[in-house]
Amino acid sequence: MKKMNISKSSKNNMITYGIVIIAYVVMQILLGTGNISSLMKGMLVPLCVYAILAVSLNLTVGILGELSLGHAGFMCVGAFSGAFFSKYMVIAAPGMPGALRFFIAILIGAVMAGLFGILIGIPVLRLKGDYLAIVTLAFGEIIKNLVNILHVGLDEKGLHLAFTNTSIKMSENGTFIIKGAQGITGTPNDSGFTISIVLLLITLFIVLNLVNSRTGRAIMAIRDNTIAAESVGINITKYKLMAFSISAALAGVAGVLYAHNLSTLTALPKNFGYNMSIMILVFVVLGGIGSIRGSMIAAVILTLLPELLRGLNNYRMLIYAIVLIVMMLFNWAPKCIEWRERLMAKLKLGKAAKEVS
Repeated sequence: MKKMNISKSSKNNMITYGIVIIAYVVMQILLGTGNISSLMKGMLVPLCVYAILAVSLNLTVGILGELSLGHAGFMCVGAFSGAFFSKYMVIAAPGMPGALRFFIAILIGAVMAGLFGILIGIPVLRLKGDYLAIVTLAFGEIIKNLVNILHVGLDEKGLHLAFTNTSIKMSENGTFIIKGAQGITGTPNDSGFTISIVLLLITLFIVLNLVNSRTGRAIMAIRDNTIAAESVGINITKYKLMAFSISAALAGVAGVLYAHNLSTLTALPKNFGYNMSIMILVFVVLGGIGSIRGSMIAAVILTLLPELLRGLNNYRMLIYAIVLIVMMLFNWAPKCIEWRERLMAKLKLGKAAKEVS
């Protein structure tokens, strides 16, 4: 009987999917038996959101090799466009099934974030290094500030848009959908742990298949040596823009999931500002630049850690900082890398010896 040969990349992909599925099954068992705290229940959807954000940003930072600090901006675009659609449909078509409404909201969030990724990517991807980081950071801040002054209302005459509350012309029976800095209130709570896991698996499927495809190899060739890639006929602009826009679209999906897990969605610095972009970048760096599975695991660990240590108020941030340093050393210190390589070599030798015997 012939042994089925599975490529190394396929094995790694199956392990990554397996980790997510096992985590989901374990959490469902804990939820079913009631052996889970209310804090942990509330963290389930955000954990998936941050994992999607980390995986999608790794496509830009790790696979494409470009430093982007505007990921929170794309998340903001997806969150507000998806939440806007859902709130509008709740008012205009209250009989629409929630599952269908949420599915369309996800598509709208992904498409809008992807379009912004293309619009920003065309001029921005000509830049490199710090310049690219500064421009994408500026984009994120501009989007957040624009949302904070945007007022959109709905009455019998249709939609009304203005940048100040006083200048919007709407009847007394009208309803605000977006109310400036107060954001969107009353977004239907369509997010759930199961749909979050499904979206995480879809994100992993898209990114892992892209990385292991001919397109992914072209993108990594651009990352390694742009001049050499161009000399062999690779269209630099096309592949850069493709990776950047897909990464933005997936961030938009995470934004829709995030928005539908809140009763009120506001564009605050803590959820769509500079710090959010930096936090997502930290997930990518600590998980290993270019390691999709590592980004996902780092996002989960670093999101859970501050909450699990909340009881240790005096030492919580100190422990968090120590964990960050240890993870950074483990991933990047030459001695740690050498030790990991030796360990992997021993494991491979042990496996080979077992197969021979």
